[in-house]
Amino acid sequence: MTSLRPFTCDDLFRFNAINLDPLTENFGLGFYLQYLARWPEYFMVAESPAGDLMGYIMGKCEGVGENWHGHVTAVTVGPEYRRLGLAKRLMDGLEVTSDKKRCYFVDLFVRVSNKLAIGMYEKLGYIIYRTVLDYYSGEKEEDAYDMRKALSRDRNGKSVVPLTEPVRIDELEF
Repeated sequence: MTSLRPFTCDDLFRFNAINLDPLTENFGLGFYLQYLARWPEYFMVAESPAGDLMGYIMGKCEGVGENWHGHVTAVTVGPEYRRLGLAKRLMDGLEVTSDKKRCYFVDLFVRVSNKLAIGMYEKLGYIIYRTVLDYYSGEKEEDAYDMRKALSRDRNGKSVVPLTEPVRIDELEF
């Protein structure tokens, strides 16, 4: 039986195999430690009965007023553990944490080319809120979808009414 538990510093030495997926964003050690220190309740790992790391999620809460929201910074599951519902369980955990913190919605950014992830997020109730131009940099710049899911505090779904015009990264409000 897979268990979800809080991410620990020791996990930083054990999660490299999960991060080998080319669609998984990788960050420097300091970035992971910052999240672990500031938002530990948003950093969870899925662990097998044998103690192997199967996947993880990291996020945060941010914003002001009706823009107060939970944010999924990264969610990934190792290739050999996909299609078991682990990403859904990790996302559910982050959504519950965000609801407890009285957030209006949860958002995430995903590459427009990552059709598998977009489909998964849509099945989880997320909508494409807007397109962010040139969000991902590197060899080839790529646009992102800002996807959102309203939480219980946003009874009317005001935070998830899609925008029609794309935005640039410098126009994002956090």
